[in-house]
Amino acid sequence: MGRRLVPLTLDNLADLPHRCRSCVFWELDAVRGEAAVEAGRAELEKEAWLSAVLLEWGSCGRVVYVDDVPVGFVMFAPPAYVARATAFPTSPVSPDAVQLMTAVIVPGYQGQGLGRVMVQTVAKDLLGRGFKAIEAFGEARWKEPGCLLPADHLLAVGFKTVRPHPTYPRLRLELRTALSWKEDMEHALDKLLGVVQKDPVLRPL
Repeated sequence: MGRRLVPLTLDNLADLPHRCRSCVFWELDAVRGEAAVEAGRAELEKEAWLSAVLLEWGSCGRVVYVDDVPVGFVMFAPPAYVARATAFPTSPVSPDAVQLMTAVIVPGYQGQGLGRVMVQTVAKDLLGRGFKAIEAFGEARWKEPGCLLPADHLLAVGFKTVRPHPTYPRLRLELRTALSWKEDMEHALDKLLGVVQKDPVLRPL
């Protein structure tokens, strides 16, 4: 089984799950996001956002392929590029951290260590760029897949609460901790990365 992790670019944006290709929850503020969806511009807005971040900051995601089939992805960026980040009561993200926007490994490909490898790859990249941690806004009352990650799942894989909130706590994972993850972390990562996306499969190449 051949697996590879490839930086997210405009060329492989279409390999994300269908509903994620045009989701601009994090990329735009609530008003602009709603307007983009109503006008049918959401996919174009996401492409524009990705293009700008790539040009100004660099790689902001990874796509995971198994035998050339896309089976998962992760997106991250400094909070300055994440318009929705300021809408949360527990913002802002710490200045030495990058925000984890979303991530998923599709059903059928969990339990293979892909989530651990994906997060460790991101951690190594961000450490090399001078960051110390990755932070996320968790959802403490999570009930169904969406754009936010369940807070209890984040805690289970080593995130620590840095600003508590009954609904949207902000959590932090030290990048060096992620790099030291062992195989026994895979089950918890499967739960975390498997609950974000309802789509059962991604589009094959």
